[in-house]
Amino acid sequence: MDSSRESLTRAIGTFGLAAGIINITIGGGIFRLPATVAGALGAAAPIAYILCALAMGLIVMCIAAAGRRVTLTGGPYAYVGVTLGPYAGFLSGVLLWMLGGFATAAVATVFSSSVGLLVPALSGRAMQTVVLVVVFAFWSVVNLRGVGVGVRLNSIATVAKLIPLLLIAVGGLFFISGENLRVDAFPATREVARTSLILIFAFAGIECALLPSGEVRDAQTTVPRAIALAMIGITTLYILLQVVAQGVLGSQLPQSNVSPLADAAGASLGGWARALLLAGASISMFGYIGGMTLSVPRIVYALARDRFLPAPLARLNDRNVPGVAIAVQTALAVGLAISGGFETLAVLANISALALYLGCAIACWRLTKQPVIPLLATIVIVWLLTGVTIAEWTAIGICVAIATAIYASQRRVFLRAAGG
Repeated sequence: MDSSRESLTRAIGTFGLAAGIINITIGGGIFRLPATVAGALGAAAPIAYILCALAMGLIVMCIAAAGRRVTLTGGPYAYVGVTLGPYAGFLSGVLLWMLGGFATAAVATVFSSSVGLLVPALSGRAMQTVVLVVVFAFWSVVNLRGVGVGVRLNSIATVAKLIPLLLIAVGGLFFISGENLRVDAFPATREVARTSLILIFAFAGIECALLPSGEVRDAQTTVPRAIALAMIGITTLYILLQVVAQGVLGSQLPQSNVSPLADAAGASLGGWARALLLAGASISMFGYIGGMTLSVPRIVYALARDRFLPAPLARLNDRNVPGVAIAVQTALAVGLAISGGFETLAVLANISALALYLGCAIACWRLTKQPVIPLLATIVIVWLLTGVTIAEWTAIGICVAIATAIYASQRRVFLRAAGG
């Protein structure tokens, strides 16, 4: 993976990358997960957010350290490949692709349903399919016009989605009941682990936002600054939202599993706030799809660049962006969104993310020779993975086995070509 082979335009700065991280991270998860977390942990739900924030902080430190030393497009795929070899790099690339594909499709299913609630004429499976095709096509065209255009629109979407969330996070504080926030009994460790595993979906996204590393200006300083800026804002916002939802709705929060934040806004500020939150959720997920349409095709490009996938997928168009990869990834995302459900797709995305983070922690140790942070990150990741079920491990194992077979097949082709 030689950086001299990169010819992409470096147009992304600190705030553009931070906006991309926030845009991708604050997607559809936070609009649904407060009810799920409250149902499992009750008023102790903020514990899971704090644990996830600490876990992601350690993981992000590993990713940032690796990002300062490896600036190739592909993000964690490049980090692991450079330090642990081509097979480990290939598996991390596959995990990253799985994460991005599953997560994008999961949020897209919620987006199409939300649009159907806002506009009844667009409800129903057939119309939701049309909505998915139109939205993915729109963002594909935007990103085919160049990375700069996509970053600017993603930044606008980030600001638009944050306004209603900040409204309920700040305004709702004046309506919370202290009684609703009282913790009568702390949950079991295994329950916290399983809940944190699910909640990781609301924090994941940094690894996908870092995929266009080959298009970041002065990556050694831009990457860590953007990560720090984004993570501080995201964590603070999430905790405020959970506290407000719990404080306003109390025991009703677990039953509000369709739109908990919108219901909390309606109960505290009125019907207009509920409508605003529903619209904000749709805008958020719309922006999320745009951010992932920018980022995920770069892993397809990177895998093809390194000859793990067909060469045409690494082809750049006249605007210096990987147009073929964008088109292929968009088609795959639409197919997953149409055929899959949110719960299944989200869990598969989370497991892929944690496995990928584990590879990043090992890569960070190899790159920096400083074991403390990578070791702590590894311990936290392994603990989170204790919440995975046997069926979920089986599904991921099948995917890894298929990927290994592809790698072995491609390796034989390369060896024959070299021998010929």
